[in-house]
Amino acid sequence: MATVPPQAAHDPYQALRFRDFRLIFIARLLATMGTQMVGVAVGWELYDRTSSYLALGLVGLVEVIPIFLLALPAGHIADRYNRKRIMMITQGALTLCSFGLAAVSFAHGEIALMYVCLFGIGITNAFLAPAYGALFSQTVPPESFQNAATWSSSSWQLAAVFGPALGGLVIGWQHKAGLVYLIDMLFGITAFGLVATIKGREIVRSIEPATRESLAAGVNFIWNTKVILAAITLDMFAVLFGGAVALLPVYAKDILGVGPEGLGWLRAAPSIGAVLMAFTLAHRKPFERAGRTLIIAVIGFGLATIVFGLSRSFILSLAMLGLLGALDNISVVIRGTLLLVRTPDAMRGRISAVNNMFLSASNELGGFESGLAAQLFGPILAVVGGGVMTILVVLTVAAMWPEMRGLGRLSDEDQTQRS
Repeated sequence: MATVPPQAAHDPYQALRFRDFRLIFIARLLATMGTQMVGVAVGWELYDRTSSYLALGLVGLVEVIPIFLLALPAGHIADRYNRKRIMMITQGALTLCSFGLAAVSFAHGEIALMYVCLFGIGITNAFLAPAYGALFSQTVPPESFQNAATWSSSSWQLAAVFGPALGGLVIGWQHKAGLVYLIDMLFGITAFGLVATIKGREIVRSIEPATRESLAAGVNFIWNTKVILAAITLDMFAVLFGGAVALLPVYAKDILGVGPEGLGWLRAAPSIGAVLMAFTLAHRKPFERAGRTLIIAVIGFGLATIVFGLSRSFILSLAMLGLLGALDNISVVIRGTLLLVRTPDAMRGRISAVNNMFLSASNELGGFESGLAAQLFGPILAVVGGGVMTILVVLTVAAMWPEMRGLGRLSDEDQTQRS
């Protein structure tokens, strides 16, 4: 009678045992913490100076325009040139943009100059995101991809817990936003140094010239890989319509009355939920039915958005935002693992660039959509209506792509790295 070999014990810290992954984990943690602090500072300063919902929504629009314009060439550059060097250059550029925001804030300069700095941040993010997505895959072997995707999400979410809270505390202490931008500069310089020491495993890089076909290769790959397309579509439209975060300054100041310190905790709450979920996912076995889990999670995201929109209780609002973050993190891990497992090494930059366009569309355009809807219909109806639309989108995607409904264990996907 044949014996079945025992399965290796699940190691929840597998990816963290690799030096390069630890370096990029900490670098992303610090850089994102600074970015989250800046998000709180910009939102508070703009609303405090303008009292305009639309001014908040324009932040997302200004940052997303350069990403749409530059994402495809940025992805091609990430596949063809040294990804670590690209990350270092863009991290340095982000530090300069933070210096610009600090200068405008301390001098009480024109609001238009803040949008110029935010536009610069959008340009640098267009190049940073695909370079990070491509370099990230070089810090661990393929068998650690799912665990790495979980911990990568954790680094972002940990930063999004402490960044907004710290940003809100600094603003409450100083009654100004300028110091927040200077702290972001310090974090950015440290992240630059950490990335500089990453070695990375050798991979086959693209040698294709920048033709229309090579630039569009990432779009074509995702379009033809239906399960990835469905996962990205779910995430994009859920956050697009459920983008309550852009209106948190309004809720903090006018609806819940909790001030800048409360705003920091409201901004941190989704990430607290996401971090708790990330630790849970790291210690549990892989999803047996990843597709069904993703669909249920995004429906729950829509329901939590509706409850948050109607809430007048600070505690209930924090709880719903925490639930939003926890459910969203399930989507992030499933989508991130699919991209790592199914993407050829030579195309990682271009596919990361396309994924970044989808994410930017959901996050930044979602902020613009929320600001515009609040301007037209009021903030409460904007948030509640967004939650309803999220649920309708999930049902539509589940009906259109049966591949998503049938997606099983992510670890059973083909992990062969194609060149």
